[in-house]
Amino acid sequence: MRNKTARRESVYRFIRENGRSTVNFLASYLSVTRETIRSDLTSLEQEGLIIRFHGGARLSPITAKENVIAAENRNISALFRTLNRCQDGAMSVTQNHSGRGKVCILGSFNVDIVARVERFPKSGETLIASENTLGPGGKGCNQAMAAFYADAKVHFVAKVGTDQFSQFARNHFKSSGMDSYTLYQTAEYPTGSAVIYVSEQDGENMIAIAPGANQTITPEEINELLPELNSATVLLVQLENNIDAVGNIIDLAHTLNKMVIVNPAPYSPEIKPYLHKVDILTPNETEASLLANIEVTDIDSATRAAKIILSYGVKNVLITLGSQGVLLAENGHVTHLPAFPAVVVDTTGAGDSFNGALAASLANGKDLLQAAHYAAAFASLAVEREGAANMPSHQAALQRLAQRR
Repeated sequence: MRNKTARRESVYRFIRENGRSTVNFLASYLSVTRETIRSDLTSLEQEGLIIRFHGGARLSPITAKENVIAAENRNISALFRTLNRCQDGAMSVTQNHSGRGKVCILGSFNVDIVARVERFPKSGETLIASENTLGPGGKGCNQAMAAFYADAKVHFVAKVGTDQFSQFARNHFKSSGMDSYTLYQTAEYPTGSAVIYVSEQDGENMIAIAPGANQTITPEEINELLPELNSATVLLVQLENNIDAVGNIIDLAHTLNKMVIVNPAPYSPEIKPYLHKVDILTPNETEASLLANIEVTDIDSATRAAKIILSYGVKNVLITLGSQGVLLAENGHVTHLPAFPAVVVDTTGAGDSFNGALAASLANGKDLLQAAHYAAAFASLAVEREGAANMPSHQAALQRLAQRR
């Protein structure tokens, strides 16, 4: 039976190494009661070392910064060695205890202004919208919600302004039930926003984005994510953040031997230097065309594009082709996955729902082909719902997936 001081040191060491933990797990791990762990967590919070949340605690941001500063003082590779050592110990125990893998997502949060129109306007034309709505969006936010609803543990990271929409973001995540997120803030730029037209003819969309605070993530803020990234199985990123932040977190995840998924949207050629560190790249047909410098219009042209993209050093490529399904290129093999039938209402979040569900399925132990099938089923349900962040349930996706078997 360890004394109180030694036990609290063990609690703090575990949280420091893994970023967070639950009361139930710590009580089981240390063979004490939950009341004892709650008392320990209260003491550690009073000392400023952790921050409590319902059912557990996470590392204080100040402590996370100290981890980084100490690492910089003694050599950053030493930190990585420490982090890698705990991957075979406490971290894997935590994941096995819950049965759910963890996805860390760096991405954008936008306020979406959506106008539903009979058809898209022509140049210089004014149309009357049948409906206007304001809601949460951004590729990162949408993908985080998809991964969360697809039954993964999720930690989402974004940056917002100090305007009224920053509280809008917090309220969105609290109401969704996703309590693990980091929202950095800047007073110099507004929260990102997007203007979206949705055609009532076929559910297709046109989008213009003002990224704002999304493109101001600093290297120090990326470094603060080390505990969250270390306790994750998969990193998922897109390109609505500043490319240096995206590159920095790809570098960290690659060094930590995490699975790296990059959704190259909106496309930027600046992602190319990082592609050799990417495990899975998920372009749509437009992004694949730009990456491969050939026009992708069908399965044959997508196959050619995938082979070109693989030559850049990417390990696997998944090209989403809308109603034509998905093309998967892995281990020298190309597989076409037909699209699931769907009654399309709104395609705005189709790609985001696919990427989030893919990351969740992989984090939960499925292989790439299984995860791609699941993600396609999940996305087919998402386009039947109005709103980019309006995601289906995991059970509904499993039921649709079972219809194909």
